Amino acid sequence: MGRGGAVASNHPLATFAGYDVLRNGGNAADAAVAVASTLAVVEPYMSGLGGDAFYLVYQAAEREARVINATGTAPGAASAERYAGGIPQSGIRSISVPCALNGWLTLGDTFGTKSLSDLFAAAIGHAEDGFGATWHFCDFVRESFAALAKDPGCARTYMAGGSLPAPGAVIRNPALARTLAAVAAGGREAFYVGEMARTIAAFLREKGGLIDASDLGACRAEIVEPIQTTYRGLTILEAPPNSMGFTLLEELNIAENFDLAGMGYCSADLIHTLVEAKKLAFFDSERYAGDPRFTQIPLERILDKSYARELASPIDPRRAAPGAVVPSLAGDTTYFAVVDGQGNAVSGIQSLGNLFGSGVMDPATGVLFNNRMHTWHLEPDHPNRLQPGKRVRHTMNPPMALKDGVVWGLFGTPGGDTQVQVNLQTLTALVDLGLDPQQAVEMPRWESFQLGTHASWPHTGSDDLTVEDRVPASVIDDLRSRGQNIRVLGALEGPCSAEIILRDPGTGLLMAGSDPRRDGYAIALP
Repeated sequence: MGRGGAVASNHPLATFAGYDVLRNGGNAADAAVAVASTLAVVEPYMSGLGGDAFYLVYQAAEREARVINATGTAPGAASAERYAGGIPQSGIRSISVPCALNGWLTLGDTFGTKSLSDLFAAAIGHAEDGFGATWHFCDFVRESFAALAKDPGCARTYMAGGSLPAPGAVIRNPALARTLAAVAAGGREAFYVGEMARTIAAFLREKGGLIDASDLGACRAEIVEPIQTTYRGLTILEAPPNSMGFTLLEELNIAENFDLAGMGYCSADLIHTLVEAKKLAFFDSERYAGDPRFTQIPLERILDKSYARELASPIDPRRAAPGAVVPSLAGDTTYFAVVDGQGNAVSGIQSLGNLFGSGVMDPATGVLFNNRMHTWHLEPDHPNRLQPGKRVRHTMNPPMALKDGVVWGLFGTPGGDTQVQVNLQTLTALVDLGLDPQQAVEMPRWESFQLGTHASWPHTGSDDLTVEDRVPASVIDDLRSRGQNIRVLGALEGPCSAEIILRDPGTGLLMAGSDPRRDGYAIALP
């Protein structure tokens, strides 16, 4: 708790990087760039220069919010016909144009006050001097061992000597340090134009990839207006499509028709109602989510309160809606939140796709590339069908809540399709159940899977509602009796890794909480 600012991220070193920037006079945007760039070094399995991002930025003086869409497009040489045999989950042909770095630069140039050299200092230092591998780092390398071992850059960086790292092993990426230093000195052109862009394009093309220097040169982050709804007196902001953020807003609109507070903490009624609301919103996400430059998305209708009432009406409190369900891809993204002492705020999320993205690293630059191509659809007329120059549908979403025009809270999580599910659980826990941030991130968690609505394509899987075993056995039995196909996980083994910052509009006091399911860390300035 504190009044001078707060930072919550999925890694302590990234949180401290943002904290140091705030302590030395930087604003929320400055701190966000420091956090984002540091996460790219110390959480390489989640995000990096080779990935994508969204940042929702609130400017207190203007009482205005903007979204930075830093998601790349399909390469100009990519087409559904070229991938007629299927899109690979990893490897060189799974890479789309990386745009996250464009987002950092846009965030700093448009809203920040500090130099890139200052903001990249922590990231450069950790890449050059090394950082200690956490238990989660080691687990993720173990999970991805086969893919990483095939790539010389990944193997050398994350598996020195060809073996799995042990907790505390020092991980270095000096090539990435040099790349970050070059960008700090030369800005956007240092990465997307000129010699480095040609080096990256040549590497990717030599390996059989589709990205060329013109794709990199055309890559630009875009500043757009957020979309919004209201929930019990709060204004909830989200990134517009190609983000799936509207799915969270639709979930909240449906949930608002029920007395969640009266149902009680961790009750079968509460879990069942939210799961059924989620199912309905995900059908619309599958029907409409895509790049709005290429497809019409009826957001006005989707976010209309009367439409939510229509959807809520047939929800059966004693019976789950029928439908098979598919598992989502595990944690592939990282979320962070920053608020400064003046009330400026950044809700940020960035991703490589899956764990370690494509599993392809350019050894000359130390950049690990995404595998975002695998989330394209190939069937004709689908709103998310692959086209050259088109942005793919993203599960990433950076929520923010305002009260009377002032930041009330930032909350978010990695986790693919589960992001908007956990964000739904988090906000209703804060608002309807009155939990504090740490209680909200630690509460027992559920995750629903649903046939035909998964971000990856083609859609496959089974019908599951997973719950952590801290949900009482009587509640689990009750949910089963309503037709929910329950799979039980261990304590704190549920999905995602949420971060929350709440701001009391009256006192300005900030409360930050961080999820124990990963390496998250939250801190506030006095």
